[in-house]
Amino acid sequence: MDCNNCGIVRRFKVHWTQRKMKRMEALAIVLAFVAAFSVFTIAVMQVRKPGLGHLSGNCRSLTIFGFGDSNSDTGSMSAAFPRVPSPYGQTFFGKPSGRYSDGRLIIDFIAEKLGVPYLSPYLDSIGSNFKHGANFAAAGSTIKPGSLLHLTIQLAQFDQFKARTIELYNQAKKSSCAKTSLPTPEDLSKALYILDTGQNDLFAGLTNTTEDQVLTSIPGLIDEFSLGIEILYRQGAKYFWIHNTGPIGCMPTFIVNYQLKPSNADQNGCFKSHNEVAQEFNKQLKDKVSQLRTKFEDALLVYVDIYSAKYSLISEAKEYGFVNPFKYCCGHHGDYSVKCGEIAVVNGTPLYGSACSNPSEYISWDSVHYTEAANQWVANHILDGSFSDPQIPITQTCPNNSVHSQ
Repeated sequence: MDCNNCGIVRRFKVHWTQRKMKRMEALAIVLAFVAAFSVFTIAVMQVRKPGLGHLSGNCRSLTIFGFGDSNSDTGSMSAAFPRVPSPYGQTFFGKPSGRYSDGRLIIDFIAEKLGVPYLSPYLDSIGSNFKHGANFAAAGSTIKPGSLLHLTIQLAQFDQFKARTIELYNQAKKSSCAKTSLPTPEDLSKALYILDTGQNDLFAGLTNTTEDQVLTSIPGLIDEFSLGIEILYRQGAKYFWIHNTGPIGCMPTFIVNYQLKPSNADQNGCFKSHNEVAQEFNKQLKDKVSQLRTKFEDALLVYVDIYSAKYSLISEAKEYGFVNPFKYCCGHHGDYSVKCGEIAVVNGTPLYGSACSNPSEYISWDSVHYTEAANQWVANHILDGSFSDPQIPITQTCPNNSVHSQ
């Protein structure tokens, strides 16, 4: 081969090598982009499932339905029976509001976070507006039948609410009344369904039976809970925010009314065995929710670890500015006992179950329920998704639905 041809070959090799390197660089960039996009897609798909539509942080048009017990009751029992007395409600509402606290509950802080009004209790016919949903939660309710307004009754109430809402909306299309006081039929499938129940089932079991009997009852409770979710899903519900139960063994009512043996005390002085019952309930509930996700692929089911949030608060009460977590603000136990807001006659003298002057420093309001300050602390720590499975903030459970007519 002569020199001229050698030069041509060398130039061709250099040119071809440079083009090959450029192609490889371009390919590497494309592969890197594809990899990054894949990771992003996987992360998004963990939150967004097929059929759920777009989830956004714009929740001001959201409809919410609540189910549960006194942890979420915004006035059901007060509407159906004698009103919750003063000093309940004094901190925020300045009067009894139907809530078993001195102020707002976690469900109230959820409403605030989502930018919607506080939920009106379904049973309250005075001054209620159901445009943004309704609350069926009632104090004393249980999962299993046995309480006045147990979960099955609440689900039946929702079924009636839904049927009558659709009926009235169809009958009054030209009327502004239905549009301003009720959700649209389309809103029902886009609503957020909040469930917080089970505490009273465990409480009743622990005070009336043995811990082993309560543990044996848990699978049945979880099945009933699961059935409730399935009933709502069959009626069109797609978005669920499900609370587990709190550390029941840390309730002041147990600490002051029952003898705690040192061998049964946990690191914070709570009833260890009672908390283990709650943890078993929560474990089985979480497993069931996971199964329901597989069964209902077009639904979003968020499991919220209320237990861990509340136990963290109890464990570090002093660091967060609270007093001893086993003390409570309203009522008295000791040389005499009187419940919050009630009157007891002691040695011929009527004594009132008054509240402390600084409820914001207490975790427990009345030995069973939390103060507004504690509810707010818990809400602030769960609503960002850090205690949720999947870990998404509650604002990302809002479907991108159209804004309601005002």
